[in-house]
Amino acid sequence: MPNLINKPIHILGIGGIGSVLGWVLAQQGYVVILVDSDRSKITEGAKHGVTVVALGTQIVPFVLFDDWVPPKEGFILLCTKTYDNAQVLARLSNDAFLIPVQNGFDPDLDQRNHACEGIASFVSECQRDRPITRITRPGSLHIGARRPISDGEHVEIMSLALVLGKAKLFPVELVKDIRPYKATKLMYNAAISPLAAAAGVDNGELLSDQLAKLLFFTLLQENYAILQNAKIPLARIGPFHPDTVSLILRTPWLPAMMAVFFRPSLRGTYCSMAPDIHVDDARTEIDAYTGHLIRLAGEFPCPLNHAVLALINKITSEGLKPRYQHLQNLADHLPKRVAS
Repeated sequence: MPNLINKPIHILGIGGIGSVLGWVLAQQGYVVILVDSDRSKITEGAKHGVTVVALGTQIVPFVLFDDWVPPKEGFILLCTKTYDNAQVLARLSNDAFLIPVQNGFDPDLDQRNHACEGIASFVSECQRDRPITRITRPGSLHIGARRPISDGEHVEIMSLALVLGKAKLFPVELVKDIRPYKATKLMYNAAISPLAAAAGVDNGELLSDQLAKLLFFTLLQENYAILQNAKIPLARIGPFHPDTVSLILRTPWLPAMMAVFFRPSLRGTYCSMAPDIHVDDARTEIDAYTGHLIRLAGEFPCPLNHAVLALINKITSEGLKPRYQHLQNLADHLPKRVAS
């Protein structure tokens, strides 16, 4: 297998993750090609480069997705929203060295035989029409295998992780199996994203407003229970393992104390679903988060996830605006012992 790190690295999706990964690789001297379907973002990038606020700008090639030709060699980092995966996958050969850096679960993507994935616990928020991003919450990038891999694949994955880590913009952790990390990120994201996006609030509000906090903690517990029932291994992302988080949420007075502790780090940060739900003809990743959990649950009860899925689909299909009332409607689906 050739050393792919020395080939042009194609990054599809110039959002918060795609733009910051492109910036890091370019800053380390590698050839990066940024690809997106947003013509205005491509135009701005071609003129001014990709920028990480407070750290500077890197000048790299930008290509409109319609004009993009998949490379025969090199890494392809898939940083699109999951609802855009299909059009990308339709253009890729089966032997493309594809590395998704996404949080959602896409059944079509899962059927591919790609070797590894990345999961970011840091938050990077990119402007909608320009490749200018800002890291709003620190965290790590986990990179690891999603299936048994060859020695050659391991070398390629390790080389990418080492290069991304050299910039020291965020810690890069090379893990043996990425799947427990992805499942843990799902547990959190499927609680944070739909609630914050539906209410139109920042993530920190989920730990300050009483109703939002109640819904958030209940949804976290339900997500954890689904994953445990499905016997999905989980890994630690952040200060606590999900087992510890579940114990905290079941212990009187501890959740309120932890909310005070974590609230400052979430204040002013927004979930990736927030910008999607604000636009006309909105599409969201709700099926890749909540939908995946519901499919995992099967007959296992998960009433709040069903209510969340119905709510987000109602908001998008009817063109409703984010508002706090949506959370009040969800309160009807809280377990009676919790709601009281």
